[in-house]
Amino acid sequence: MKHWLYLMAMLLALGLGTHLHAQTDPTSFDVAIEAPDDVRPTLEQHLDLYRYRGLDDISAPELDRLMRQAEANARDLLATLGFFSPQVRVQRAAQTSDAARPTVQVQVTPGAPTVVSTVQIDFTGAVTAAEPDTDPRARILAQWSLATGRRFTQNDWDSAKQQALRLLAQERYATAQIASSQADIDPATQQAALHLTLDSGPAYNLGKVEVTGLQRYDALLVQRLARLQEGAPYSQRELVQAQQRLADSGFFDSAYVALDTASDPQAARVEIQLRETPLKKVVLGIGASTDRGPRLTLEHTHHRLPGLGWRAVSQVQLERDNRLIGTELTSPPDDDNWRWVASGLLQNQLLGTRDVTSEQLRGGRQQRQQRIDRNIYLQYDRAQSINSSTAETDVAQSLSANYAFTVRYYDQLPFPASGWAWAGEIGAGTTLGSQPQGYTRWLTRWQGFWRPTSGADAAATQTGRGRLSMRAALGAVVAREETALPSTQLFLAGGDNSVRGYALNTIGVTLPDGSLAGGRYLGTASIEWQQPLRIKGQLSAWEGVAFVDVGAVANRPEDLTPSTGVGVGARWNSPVGPLQIDLAYGLEVRRLRLHVTLGFTF
Repeated sequence: MKHWLYLMAMLLALGLGTHLHAQTDPTSFDVAIEAPDDVRPTLEQHLDLYRYRGLDDISAPELDRLMRQAEANARDLLATLGFFSPQVRVQRAAQTSDAARPTVQVQVTPGAPTVVSTVQIDFTGAVTAAEPDTDPRARILAQWSLATGRRFTQNDWDSAKQQALRLLAQERYATAQIASSQADIDPATQQAALHLTLDSGPAYNLGKVEVTGLQRYDALLVQRLARLQEGAPYSQRELVQAQQRLADSGFFDSAYVALDTASDPQAARVEIQLRETPLKKVVLGIGASTDRGPRLTLEHTHHRLPGLGWRAVSQVQLERDNRLIGTELTSPPDDDNWRWVASGLLQNQLLGTRDVTSEQLRGGRQQRQQRIDRNIYLQYDRAQSINSSTAETDVAQSLSANYAFTVRYYDQLPFPASGWAWAGEIGAGTTLGSQPQGYTRWLTRWQGFWRPTSGADAAATQTGRGRLSMRAALGAVVAREETALPSTQLFLAGGDNSVRGYALNTIGVTLPDGSLAGGRYLGTASIEWQQPLRIKGQLSAWEGVAFVDVGAVANRPEDLTPSTGVGVGARWNSPVGPLQIDLAYGLEVRRLRLHVTLGFTF
């Protein structure tokens, strides 16, 4: 009897164990979401049931639990998109066989979206007593992004609040914060009433600047680079620009500029933390381009020459058709950010079909600012040109006084998508020798980006719409016909950043002996369509382009005959700068030419 009882107990345990094992047998499942296109991506990305579908260790009870939670999970997700009265149904689909994976159907009807019915923005703090010309409240209200009549979403609500807070905090009110915010949703009417209160806190003025991290440089250099005036109203933009100037100066490996908001708001302390670069630096560079071939550079920098205190940058560069050695001395900036500059350059290069060895000495002053650079200088040029076909040698010298400027209004660097830049050079001088001759030289360049987007559709800048890139250059040397000018003062065109489809410096003046030389007049222009590319439905860092370039060089304006290049290419916003790959066809030379460049310059 005992044996029978023991056997029955064993069978019962085995049966119960088998039953329990069947109930907890791991499985995997599929999810089918039936929903409109504007909500399906959010459900596929954040719905717990959908994210767990690929796991093979989900038990049957766990799947049932996920299905019970899926409806509430879907409703919460739809609410963030502005749908507060959706219809959600979660059920198992009928299986075609016992071996088939179970499929869970999620059927969603979002209903009418919620729209913003009213917006109320209140302010507290010192901003309520602001002078009209410094009061940011009108600008905050004018730029409020979630206006009445717009569809309400949680992301848009959060973004609108943060944008309003940034506009308040970026000028004067460094400790501004959101005092309260409420979105009152009425699911019955699909309307949202928004209420936001911003507390500006006190208005801040800049106090004394405290600098840490200096060993070899003095605080006066830092103050002249930062250009932060004691007593000036606090501006986040000014502090960021001061930090950028310090970082770009070359004297510091890192720079951090911050306002001490715990100090007296009427004279808040400005903290500048610095880490100096080594006093001396040597950089070896290796590169290549389709214009110039392989390139090897060696650069030595001494940030503070003994006895002078100026920075010295010396460089040796070796390329296929260009070899140079030079040095530049730059003084520390004065109170207006002007610096004295002196430089010398010895260079051998191929200009047209002429082998040109040149020397250049320059001395003057330069000023570099956030948007505008200026340069005033005297320059001596000497060039010895050897005609590669006749071996005839020409030597010319000149001395000139020059002014140059560059104005930049790009939206961002080094990947501009809109904005423009303009540069100009003008000089007057005389040739040197037995019969000096006066001359003037000027060159102007322009570049602009334009996207065909209306002001009301400014968000299209992030939706992948294309844009036009345009550039142009005009130059002239005005002198008597018999004036012998250094070859380096004349113009040539062609190459990666000029007229594509033609090799570097191959558009010039053809002389009677068949050689190619620089000319006194230059004109180039380019128009390019740049189209962002999508990969698997997502905007990528690549763009496709199509372009037309034209350019001409001559010794007389009436002899300017344009050379044209057309082509297509690609752009990649790489981690080290924009990569430009172009395949161009030169209509006059009837040849295809590949152009590859890295980096953005103007």
